[in-house]
Amino acid sequence: MIEAHHLSKVYDRGLYALRDLSLTVEHGEFVFLTGPSGAGKSTLLRLLLRQELASEGELVVDGEHLSDLTASQVQAYRRSIGFIFQDFKLIPRKTVLENVAFVPRVLSASATQQRRKTFQVLKWVGLQHRMNAYPVELSGGEQQRVAIARALVNDPMLVLADEPTGNLDPDLSLEIMNLLREINARGTTVLVATHDRELIRRVGRRAITLDHGQIVEVMDGDRGDGVVVRPVTAV
Repeated sequence: MIEAHHLSKVYDRGLYALRDLSLTVEHGEFVFLTGPSGAGKSTLLRLLLRQELASEGELVVDGEHLSDLTASQVQAYRRSIGFIFQDFKLIPRKTVLENVAFVPRVLSASATQQRRKTFQVLKWVGLQHRMNAYPVELSGGEQQRVAIARALVNDPMLVLADEPTGNLDPDLSLEIMNLLREINARGTTVLVATHDRELIRRVGRRAITLDHGQIVEVMDGDRGDGVVVRPVTAV
């Protein structure tokens, strides 16, 4: 599903956000990206969303070489991805229903299709009874579930989540992770960036630790043992 080969991202003044990173995420896998702030987690997600291009190396998703995509191909590619943000990114003046229906509407689905699909996904995350509420009327956990519904409404092949529980308490964080596990159980590949090591331990999935843009450890969630890939190198 995801293949990164000797991937580097260099910003101004020679600052490496990612350095010679290689990894593979299989189709249908659930993987955590973890590490301290500035480790490169969000940079990798931006590259996967094709918001930025790698400086060196190769990034392939579902057989697509992301650096080779044209502008129109980028738009089509993004439609196959669901993205979940830490701060929800809901539109304040739109209801829950309108926030989630925004995606199928952009994709020119009929009004009937928009409403049917949106209600379906809101029911799945347990918020069909709140579909006429506005974001300000929702709790943090409810807002994140709306964000998950919006990410799922187009049946994506891949869900990327950037610190999706960063604004939630531990119980709500686990609730959101359980939703993501259910998404994964349906066959969707899930990649979650988080600094919360305790949450990773409780969920029990493979975890890739980054530091200074490099992979420093890979943890097998089933066994709970870590493999140190290389020592941290200051840059």
